[in-house]
Amino acid sequence: MTAKYEAHGTVAVITLQNPPVNGLGFATRRDIAHGIEQAQADPAITAIVITGAGKAFSGGADIKEFGSPMAIAEPNLGTLIGICEAATKPIVAAIHTVCMGGGLELAMGCHYRVTAPGTSVALPEVKLGLLPGAGGTQRLPRVLGVETALNIIVSGDPVKSELLASLPGQKLFDRVITGDLMEGAIAFAHEISAARPLPLVRNLKCTHPNADAYFQFTRNTVGAMSKNFPAPLRCIDAVAAATKQTIDAGLAFERKLFIELMQTPESKALRHAFFAERATSKIPDVPEDTAVRPVNKVAVIGAGTMGGGITMNFLNAGIPVVMLETKQEALDRGIATMRKNYEAQVAKGKLAQAKYEERMALLSTTLNYSDLGNSDLVIEAVFEE
Repeated sequence: MTAKYEAHGTVAVITLQNPPVNGLGFATRRDIAHGIEQAQADPAITAIVITGAGKAFSGGADIKEFGSPMAIAEPNLGTLIGICEAATKPIVAAIHTVCMGGGLELAMGCHYRVTAPGTSVALPEVKLGLLPGAGGTQRLPRVLGVETALNIIVSGDPVKSELLASLPGQKLFDRVITGDLMEGAIAFAHEISAARPLPLVRNLKCTHPNADAYFQFTRNTVGAMSKNFPAPLRCIDAVAAATKQTIDAGLAFERKLFIELMQTPESKALRHAFFAERATSKIPDVPEDTAVRPVNKVAVIGAGTMGGGITMNFLNAGIPVVMLETKQEALDRGIATMRKNYEAQVAKGKLAQAKYEERMALLSTTLNYSDLGNSDLVIEAVFEE
């Protein structure tokens, strides 16, 4: 089972158990739906809590299923959210640690949401060349307001739950629980078990006082920043639809855009890169518990474009670097290029002057291979025949 069902007195607790991030693959969606059905059929149960085991409420959809029959197998995520909304007993999402993508969309389909402080909340689909495809663009503006929601959706970056909970008028979180989350969630479920009617995010209004002007401004801004990526602009289109259409029409429009973006070469490339990055951390025949060698000093051979870029990566991470070249002129050119790159970041306000100086202080240079002897890692970045 990828979702465990337990009764705590009159409160049913459904716990997602699909490590590492409780992804909402088909088996997990099915087990959640079965848990809700079981709780609905039990006259002793008055409320339901959905949470996640381990270090996540839910990290969202199972990306490995994208493009496969499992992604749309019933219950798909949209159907599961509909099951939550249609439940006659209140469902409380007990959110902690990570609540992203489909996990956040599922939580917004519940009647109530409580959260532990420090939870990372995000709709990161745009980073895969997509937009939220299970109601995220329609429900998040209803609970956080159009502008806050659009910033979260277009950036894809996580925001801490306590910051969102502090926003005036927000309806995403009903309570922040600073103690034991499950104790607090079950106590909250008891409190609201008899409250009717059950609140639905879909019933909240979604408006903006200057919608046309605001969305045109965001299209101009976002379009200039994401020239080669269609997803950010489609995110704006979907949120704009939330302010002008019924929830069901908005959901249908969002789904249409999601399916179109799935077929774009940009999304396919971003998803390929996503899996490739994760594959690099899993080396065949190397056990995960293999001891890691500490890297306290790095040597880079070559001060050209590649050598300079590699060096800056280590300096940014606070690791001292010794750079080697065959001629002093080559070293001087490489250092000048690095300084120019850093100074450009300082000029744009992306890097503090003190940080720039701190990073350059970690760099030393040499013309002698003997000076590399005490390095933990040596990287060659020179032209070859």
